[in-house]
Amino acid sequence: MEQLNQIISDFASFAWGLPLLLLLIGGGLYLLILSRFLPFRYLGHAFQVLRGKYNNPNDAGEITHFQALTTALSSTIGMGNIAGVAVAISIGGPGAVFWMWISAVVGMSTKFFTASLAIMYRGKDSHGNIQGGPMYFIVEGLGKKWKPLAVFFSLCGLVGALPVFNVNQLTQAINDILLEPNGVAVGFNSNLIIGVVLVIVTSMVILGGLNRISKVASKMVPSMVLLYFVLVLIILMVNIDVVPKYFLMIFTDAFTATNFKGDSFLGGVLGGLILLGIRRGAFSNEAGIGTAPMAHGATKTNEPVREGLVAMLGPAIDTLVVCTLTALAILVTGVWQSTNANGVSLTASAFAEAMPGIGTYLLLLCITVFSVSSLFSYSYYGTKCMSFLFGADHKHYYNYLYIASIIMGATTSLAMMINLIDGFFALMAIPTMTATLILAPRVTKEIKLYFRGLENENKQ
Repeated sequence: MEQLNQIISDFASFAWGLPLLLLLIGGGLYLLILSRFLPFRYLGHAFQVLRGKYNNPNDAGEITHFQALTTALSSTIGMGNIAGVAVAISIGGPGAVFWMWISAVVGMSTKFFTASLAIMYRGKDSHGNIQGGPMYFIVEGLGKKWKPLAVFFSLCGLVGALPVFNVNQLTQAINDILLEPNGVAVGFNSNLIIGVVLVIVTSMVILGGLNRISKVASKMVPSMVLLYFVLVLIILMVNIDVVPKYFLMIFTDAFTATNFKGDSFLGGVLGGLILLGIRRGAFSNEAGIGTAPMAHGATKTNEPVREGLVAMLGPAIDTLVVCTLTALAILVTGVWQSTNANGVSLTASAFAEAMPGIGTYLLLLCITVFSVSSLFSYSYYGTKCMSFLFGADHKHYYNYLYIASIIMGATTSLAMMINLIDGFFALMAIPTMTATLILAPRVTKEIKLYFRGLENENKQ
């Protein structure tokens, strides 16, 4: 098992090397400049679209803008925000958060372009149903000769969409917060029972298809983000005297890497810190990975730019808001220096410090909803990849593999699970970003047409 752990760790480190860093961040910056910073100029319009102002029931697609965003967010707002941020801080200190922010700002432009392409170049599955996502915009936008790239994305997506990290951290949270403090012995058997319960709950929702997934996600996610927001505000109010100090440390530590305990990158600790922050940021908001365009590609709209504007809100909500809240809760309570806990256990320590007794149970409620909603969304992504590779008749077989992997996630180590998903996320980003960068000029033409049409509408 130790040897397997090391192999998976080496694979993840290799996949997240300098080429991928340049592709994700360099590519994202290129898209940001190409769009003339559009994500930041039209935030107000993006919220109008999200509220349903421009909904047209006659447009092609399955779900609304809001349901598409919450489905995408239900997969990104989860353990990446709660456990992923804790992993980043335990290794990189406060400075890692700054590089997660950079990843999010750049990621907003990436999400805009990938989601726009998911609508511009929708394809059809073997049943003739309209589908969206990187595998479809690669084939429809670049042509049949690029199909191997779409196949590569889909093969990596079959593993990348497995819920093993979320399940692993939810199991750890239930053990640390609920079972151990109440005298219940934890081990393989208790983990197996948690895994079986999650299998039952997940099966009931995912076997009902996208409509059921999006309806459940659109109800669960907003209320839990609000509860989590309120809980962290309470923690910050309790520790208000040190909030300015730690907020400043996020900026100062980002360039000095004073608290960095990870591996150096290109011979320097600062390089290692930057890579850590971007890796954890990408893991959290999934910009450039290619998962979210699969949800946004199913939206009822014929306007690619409109869906791109909605999609770009994802990294802002996910990383700039939710990840920052988690980071400040961990920093201001001091648990990142006073405990050896990692992942979700570190975040739980912060809640226990600020709200003894009830804090960890409220965190567990948020974690459970975030994790379970992520389980629903990722199953959809996996079935889309399966459908592209083997035909729509066979996509349901993925759900059985997916459900079996929940047991694996519940009973194996954190390091192995996080490295496995990290590695395949990195591989998924290669075809997604390559196709997006090639097709980007076509999106900019669509941007000009869309906003010209919007100006004409406003004049009338």
